[in-house]
Amino acid sequence: MIFEKPSTRTRTSFEVAMNDLGGHALYLSTRDLQLGRGETIADTARVLSRYVDAVCYRAFRHSDVVELARWADVPVINALDDLEHPCQIVADLLTMHERWNGRFHGHRLTWIGDGNNVLHSLLLGAAAVGLDLTAATPAGYRPRTEIVESAQSLARGSGAHLAFTDDPKEAARGADALYTDVWVSMGDEAEQAERLAAFQGYRIDDELVALARPDAFVLHDLPAHRGQEITDSVLDGPKAAVWDQAENRLHAQKAILELILEPRTRSRRGR
Repeated sequence: MIFEKPSTRTRTSFEVAMNDLGGHALYLSTRDLQLGRGETIADTARVLSRYVDAVCYRAFRHSDVVELARWADVPVINALDDLEHPCQIVADLLTMHERWNGRFHGHRLTWIGDGNNVLHSLLLGAAAVGLDLTAATPAGYRPRTEIVESAQSLARGSGAHLAFTDDPKEAARGADALYTDVWVSMGDEAEQAERLAAFQGYRIDDELVALARPDAFVLHDLPAHRGQEITDSVLDGPKAAVWDQAENRLHAQKAILELILEPRTRSRRGR
């Protein structure tokens, strides 16, 4: 597990998941690797492939994850980068699957906030399973065009409807679930003042929740900046599904690991 960024849920869930499945997880920060002293990603990938069965990489740059995967001979899991956060979305979809008794079709999820890496993966995930999604983002913080185009392509096959607006109230009205994330992600700290100003009005509070369906629930990938993107009353209230969502990171990580490692285990037994 190579981590360039701090982590609570991703690191803990992967480490516990691997241990529960009977394996061993090795945590490495960039301070523990020669990457921090100039060794190339390609050389690191080649060496680690001789030691381990899989690598999960939490990186600042998506291009670095792609480079590691290019040169590694073992599976590489994207544990978050500046473009996507796919493992989080597997847990999110599991949480919604549980709440909606296994059905995505006919439900609508609303995103309130930044068009960031979490929204990118959420768009792709929702489109893949046929879940309608409405994203409310400020004009200057919309998701990347290439991600939207890829999601729209998936949606044409699944029947999902993807919509975009800059009006949080319009997006929240009649939604089956509301989802938000921090306004200032890791790496965006230099833009903090600008972002805090841009996202005023994009907070999930009791008033916004009241616009959604009576049985709607609220998601947040955590950590939360209470009082900014979400209020205490919502996060600690009966509508919050965030603690189930956080727990589901563990179950999602186990599923991902089993999916990629079982074929390798069978191959070794065959030898």
